[in-house]
Amino acid sequence: MNTKLLLKTILLMVILLLLVLMGMNNRQTVQLAMPPLLTKARSLPAALMYFGFFALGVVTGTLITAGRKGGGGKAKPAK
Repeated sequence: MNTKLLLKTILLMVILLLLVLMGMNNRQTVQLAMPPLLTKARSLPAALMYFGFFALGVVTGTLITAGRKGGGGKAKPAK
């Protein structure tokens, strides 16, 4: 098995465990205000906001690191 893949999987599981712990212990509602994007403040459970921001970060990281199949090719020699 690929060691790098195993370490990434373990790290992801630890982060998900932290999200579960935050969800169990942060049940109070908090306000989110983003004047340029939201016209009024939103009140949501803190754990839901943590999960939303985590999911947004994962999707953003995936899109940034996603590459073409086959990677970069060799440069063509100059004529």
